[in-house]
Amino acid sequence: MAIREIRVLGDDVLTKHCKEVTKMSIRTKILIEDMLDTMYEAMGVGLAAPQVGVLKRIVVIDVGDGPIILINPEILETSGEQTGEEGCLSVPGKCGQVTRPNYVKVRALDEDMNEFEMEGEGLLARAFCHEIDHLDGKMYVDLVEGGIHNVEEGEE
Repeated sequence: MAIREIRVLGDDVLTKHCKEVTKMSIRTKILIEDMLDTMYEAMGVGLAAPQVGVLKRIVVIDVGDGPIILINPEILETSGEQTGEEGCLSVPGKCGQVTRPNYVKVRALDEDMNEFEMEGEGLLARAFCHEIDHLDGKMYVDLVEGGIHNVEEGEE
């Protein structure tokens, strides 16, 4: 499909609340494919629609087990705690320490608009929280403990 421009910190679209997706259209299917292509091209773990300038409640994630598509996701349950380095494709070259739940259960719609629930721990739980925050205009930089720093050369 196509690689879309990733919006960066300072772009107003990243501070806006996204609208629910009420029906699947060709344009929305293309958006999802483009989001996956864009995320993989940028070597990211997740991408939310507002990061490519579209105010829809759509998230794509891949923590190494294949793509996960979440439409209108909501967090149902969280537990535990993890603190670790977090980065964002909209804040290139930077990262910071963020505390997130270690377990997250979400409810969302798939590409066929069927509801499902999914659980994640560790990196997947972090990705769920990080990407769903984007849909409400929130960014990880507001949660960083101890400030943002440059990603060291050679680090993944």
